[in-house]
Amino acid sequence: MPSARLLVLFGSQTGTAQDVSERLGREARRRQLSCRVEALDSYPVVNLINEPVVIFVCATAGQGDPPDNMKSFWRFIFRRSLPSTALRQMDFAVLGLGDSSYAKFNFVAKKLHRRLLQLGGSALLPVCLGDDQHELGPDAAIDPWLQDLWEKVLGPHPVPLNLDLTPPGVPWPSKFTLQFLKDTPTSGPEELCVAGTDPQGPPSELQPFLAPMVSNQRVTGPSHFQDVRLIEFDISGSGMSFAAGDVVLIQPENTASHVQQFCQALGLDPEQHFTLQPREPGVTCPARLPQPCSMRRLVSQYLDIASVPRRSFFELLACLSPHELEREKLQEFSSARGQEELCEYCTRPRRTALEVLCDFPHTAAAIPPDYLLDLLPLIRPRAFSIASSLRAHPSRLQILVAVVQYRTRLREPRRGLCSSWLASLDPVQRPVRVPLWVRSGGLTFPKTPDVPVIMVGPGTGVAPFRAAIQERVAQGETGNVLFFGCRLRDQDFYWEAEWEQLQARGCLTLVTAFSREQSAPAPAPQEQKVYVQHRLRAFGPLVWELLDGRGARFYLAGNAKYMPADVCDTLLSIFREEGGLSGPDATAYLAQLQRTLRFQTETWA
Repeated sequence: MPSARLLVLFGSQTGTAQDVSERLGREARRRQLSCRVEALDSYPVVNLINEPVVIFVCATAGQGDPPDNMKSFWRFIFRRSLPSTALRQMDFAVLGLGDSSYAKFNFVAKKLHRRLLQLGGSALLPVCLGDDQHELGPDAAIDPWLQDLWEKVLGPHPVPLNLDLTPPGVPWPSKFTLQFLKDTPTSGPEELCVAGTDPQGPPSELQPFLAPMVSNQRVTGPSHFQDVRLIEFDISGSGMSFAAGDVVLIQPENTASHVQQFCQALGLDPEQHFTLQPREPGVTCPARLPQPCSMRRLVSQYLDIASVPRRSFFELLACLSPHELEREKLQEFSSARGQEELCEYCTRPRRTALEVLCDFPHTAAAIPPDYLLDLLPLIRPRAFSIASSLRAHPSRLQILVAVVQYRTRLREPRRGLCSSWLASLDPVQRPVRVPLWVRSGGLTFPKTPDVPVIMVGPGTGVAPFRAAIQERVAQGETGNVLFFGCRLRDQDFYWEAEWEQLQARGCLTLVTAFSREQSAPAPAPQEQKVYVQHRLRAFGPLVWELLDGRGARFYLAGNAKYMPADVCDTLLSIFREEGGLSGPDATAYLAQLQRTLRFQTETWA
């Protein structure tokens, strides 16, 4: 290996940054470079002072937030006590992944790049700004940036003359080998790594709590376009506690029919058991995977066969394919020039990895089992806002789940893995247990008495506010103002009776917006529909009085696409018209609310 020691650190929310990091690792090894790839929060950050070359790959989550698996690193790297020469020995580059439709596009990558310079690091390249909105996706920026990166990295550390680049079409060695067992284990070792009802320590991703599902109730009308569920779990004996604003993470499974289809396509025996062995020292097996494990369990609970595959999936398939025509097509999909065609085939219609494998049957049948964990990402847990308070529902945890289903040009509807799996579970028919654990969320509510709160939660965005209202009412707090929006009062007005009862008791001020209930005889145009921001403006004097006169906190939760920007524009309008502020002063007032956490948001795409 050349003398360059390359470290790739990633902060990933949905898996894209991790996928790009793994690609970096493969390209480095193809160039005979020693390379480690790690999640930022798994890496001992104090060791950065000893690293010569580090590539940071980071996504921007939410409204400019760092991903969950780099938050500890983020807090450390921005410590004011760090000296300005701390990283003077380190060459670095930052690759960002974001979406230019959001105001804080690639905010994390830009801020990290500046901070590393402040700490004495030397930038190999300007920060790379990958953009989901580009017609070719983030690769449009990443591909040319990587070419420049390898030139910079290999400049002072050229590949020795006796070492050649591994040809692009040759598969890299798999991370793991699967050692198949001749006999099926007689006991149930697979169950040992999953927590039961008495976990050691608080439940976590490595040891989730198997929570009994108590109820699974549809709360939208039968004619409503979307199936939304109120799901309740019994968490007695779990040791879990949570507050308003916290989230629960749920580990979903693939459907039995998809598992069977996958095993048939790859010629796998679902009942075959194996143990997993890393090929290289320093590589650890996935912590959640039991040893030994059955192929059925690997495919149903670990491999994300329902995900939309990324470019690296096609790159590895092309290397493994024995079929000339299929290999040529896969090589085209994995090439820089084939990205528009790949987008048309896979990304736009949201074609899954399983569907791709069925489209390339000769290739699928030839995949060595050793490559399964290189080819497919692990199923990621899904986060849901907790919609109940332990003060109102002791030993219970409730969530509000919109079941994701939509159509593309493909014959089969697209379905969200976790929401569809949850909706399929019926605790009336048989006992159901769901692996879950809780963590702190993005919203924190005031602990000081008599601080009013204004909450804007259209649709399922109202879930965390139900938990907050229940908790505050139990504590005797009555300064609760909720702006709730939905389509139709009789179809998707979640918890209508509960809100009205609290309002009658003087514990809640409820303001509603029903966007499809205008009086126009024909479907109303966009500007005639009434949304939460319109109702917020109508109650401008109350909003200003609570914020400026009584120190209220303002909370916003829901879809991230348009609503947050519309609500912010409405607030600026209120500050100008009700508070008499100039345009710049209104903007500064809003920024001050955000800086002091008196304005908090939790949004999702």
